[in-house]
Amino acid sequence: MSDAASADPAVYAGPRRILSGIQASGALHLGNYLGALKRFTALQETGAPVFVFVADMHAITVWQDPQKLADQTREIAAAYLASGLDPARSIIFPQSAVRAHADLAWVFNCVARLGWLDRMTQFKEKSGKHKERASVGLYTYPVLQAADILLYKATEVPVGEDQKQHLELTRDIAAKFNTDFGVPGFFPQPEPVIHGPATRVMSLRDGSAKMSKSDPSDQSRINLTDDADTIAAKIRKARTDAEPLPDSLDGLAERPEARNLVAIYAALANTSREAVVEQFAGQGFGAFKPALADLAVEALAPVTAEMRRLMNDPAEIDRVLADGAERAASVADPVVEEVKRIVGFWRA
Repeated sequence: MSDAASADPAVYAGPRRILSGIQASGALHLGNYLGALKRFTALQETGAPVFVFVADMHAITVWQDPQKLADQTREIAAAYLASGLDPARSIIFPQSAVRAHADLAWVFNCVARLGWLDRMTQFKEKSGKHKERASVGLYTYPVLQAADILLYKATEVPVGEDQKQHLELTRDIAAKFNTDFGVPGFFPQPEPVIHGPATRVMSLRDGSAKMSKSDPSDQSRINLTDDADTIAAKIRKARTDAEPLPDSLDGLAERPEARNLVAIYAALANTSREAVVEQFAGQGFGAFKPALADLAVEALAPVTAEMRRLMNDPAEIDRVLADGAERAASVADPVVEEVKRIVGFWRA
């Protein structure tokens, strides 16, 4: 934790707001559905304003085919809608369509410190052994993420465990900005929302690796566009061990693949991992996998069908995104204008 976090910023007194997003790169999969889409829809029921964006600016921190980027943005928006997000209640928009994201990110680049970014583990993982070849955008990705969140003065951010460090950086940046410019309470200290049985869904081929759209093996994930037969086949071939399921979660401690499948079942069934283990205790994967496949098909088939319908009507998606961008900008623009005034930028 940085020295900024040790400051004592005044308590933010603004309204409760929820914000999150998914990067516009590659096909969405079961991990995105359970860890993000399903959670976004549930949070919509809280009554608090929900901002859900497509992170196309984050996507270009690594090379993206320009011809595909807009299609990927529409596909993610289609997934949002197909999963139950209601554009009348939630604000759904492309990140790049609200220029205030870039404006605030630059100010935050001048507030954040190199030492803070040097500690970001995701950059080390994504850049690998040749970080000098990585884009500057990939390095400063967490600063843009802080701008995404604080631009709307979000108080809650649904994230996976792997993004928790970035949210801590966001809190540091907010505290340092408030302190440096003498505006206590201007930006909130957003809280991570990390809960549920499958906030980190792992690969079907390796229980120690996160399910990812960048994994070269398509067998490692269930894509939201997979048909029922493909879903069943991938679950049937998922890596497991020879032991039956235990009668308590303790018995899964050293069994990452089994633990992952139990967590997926629990999330799809809206139940606890404990309840799943109790239900299938003593049974082998020959019985568990078909039950999981049936559950996954039942849950995902309506989402897949609605996504396909929407993707065949891009004008409908574009209308939702354009309206969302306008509504998002109406919240974001006054915040960034106030930031410019606080910082001392020239104003006519």
